[in-house]
Amino acid sequence: MNTTTTASNTSSGAARAARFVTAQTLLTLDARHPFAGKSLIDAQDMHRTVMSGFPGWVEDGSPDPRAQMGILSTWTVDLRQARLNLVVQSSLPGDWSSIPRAALAERPEPLTVDRTFRFGDTVTFRTVVNPVRTVPPPPGSPPKTRGSRVPHTRPEHVKGWFVRRLQPPSEPAIAPDGVTRIGADADIDRIAVRMLPNASSPASHKGLRIARAEIKGTLTVTDPKTFVAALAQGIGHARAYSCGLILVR
Repeated sequence: MNTTTTASNTSSGAARAARFVTAQTLLTLDARHPFAGKSLIDAQDMHRTVMSGFPGWVEDGSPDPRAQMGILSTWTVDLRQARLNLVVQSSLPGDWSSIPRAALAERPEPLTVDRTFRFGDTVTFRTVVNPVRTVPPPPGSPPKTRGSRVPHTRPEHVKGWFVRRLQPPSEPAIAPDGVTRIGADADIDRIAVRMLPNASSPASHKGLRIARAEIKGTLTVTDPKTFVAALAQGIGHARAYSCGLILVR
């Protein structure tokens, strides 16, 4: 992701402003078309749809091409209008010519975002996250056994998950417990959480099941450089499956 920071610093050395540059595209698909319908019922197919817009930028077999190209996405579905609204963010321009024309309800809408965020700026935001916690392995497990990820299923627990990532003024970008913060603070009482249906892959990845929750509210920027990094890189897990993108206005 192309990001730069200004040379204006606080007395403690933290940047007072940071620039965020990215490409975003709104894809409006006909949810009744088989192409869009497959993406709605199969998280792995949705991932393929998102990645199909960036052929040739990285070599085949290259590790983590999504992260290399700064690709994040999020989607909503309007059942009454039968519309799948997919937002794709990337550090490179997308090419959506591979999507069947009949599947597009409207032409893709590309947007170049070039915005500078300063300490104290306020923005409204929306994000869909995969809110999970890591449970340590049981006693007696072999060395280096990884803990298991358990999803939060209650809104108050999801809010707590997000609050841990907020960054009050003068606090470091990495919390004492190792959590990466987002460079912004918020009024906790005004954060709205809505649990969403899980995303899964019934065919190609039968064990894939992704808990999702939507979080909305207002953020106050406290660390512009860290905030821009959160916008560019996303937050939490399952970023390959349309989680973690923070949309602001």
